[in-house]
Amino acid sequence: MIGQPIADDPIRKRIESLGTSLSLPTVRKALGILEGEHASGRRGGNDDVMDIRVYEPGDEARLIDWKSSARQGRPMVVQRERRVTSHVWLLLDVGREMTGSCDHGERAWQVAANALRMFAALSLRRSDDISLILGDASSITRVPFHGGFSQFEHTLDQALDRSWNHARNIDALLAYARRIRDRDALIVLATDEHALEQRHVATIGRIARTHPVVLIDVATLNPFAAPMSTHVTDGVSGRRLPAFLRGRTQAEQVRTHREFIAAALNRELVRHGSRMIRGSSSEAMFEQFVRLVSLASVSAAFNQIRAGGAA
Repeated sequence: MIGQPIADDPIRKRIESLGTSLSLPTVRKALGILEGEHASGRRGGNDDVMDIRVYEPGDEARLIDWKSSARQGRPMVVQRERRVTSHVWLLLDVGREMTGSCDHGERAWQVAANALRMFAALSLRRSDDISLILGDASSITRVPFHGGFSQFEHTLDQALDRSWNHARNIDALLAYARRIRDRDALIVLATDEHALEQRHVATIGRIARTHPVVLIDVATLNPFAAPMSTHVTDGVSGRRLPAFLRGRTQAEQVRTHREFIAAALNRELVRHGSRMIRGSSSEAMFEQFVRLVSLASVSAAFNQIRAGGAA
């Protein structure tokens, strides 16, 4: 079937490595950058104080509260309520349009699925609950999932082993997202750049006002700009684009329209504290994700240095 997973996909190995190699504080920071943070009843953050105790070997230095330590005359550790999302909703467009071509020979659904794997790897590392939702014109399906990252990959691979013969229904996926009641839940919507039109900008803005949202926007191959040696396949009909239709003018018009819609969506998301990650390949998506994780790492290191200086 067209949805058969690629066993030797190198990005998938890098995603798994990323999820297991990062420290938990870095994972929390990285996801916090993406989702916006909110209060929870879990330990390990920098919000309301939950308890104070004597420092013990093995405690992180960043947890030392210097004012309390000065008062007590010995190092004291403050445990605070940490800001965290307890539920992550991964919504994936599985309409046949997602079989369209991307850079390096990937299909749009493959790039989108790898992007969701990145979120799953970090979210499961943080012990979040994950709900996987697949949507096309025939149905919106919540796929049961329980377990770790390996089980998530297996569940997603099985779900993508499909015929891909139904059109997309992005409006139904957006409607589903609007019905999610938990306003602290992170919503990650993965689709391609053709699914969302100007009329969807306001809808996504309304969702972003009530939930932290990340939009995974897969940029497909510009059919008029592809090299003549590249066989460009239409995601709906499966037909190849004739070489004589390709030209600089058509390519520029397509590029300009795509960038206009992407910029409008990004502005709306940023206005409400949410984000868009856009890329034309799994490699590009991974690089963007790693940059965000790197920002979190730098921020954590800076805060630790600043706390040490205050001592």
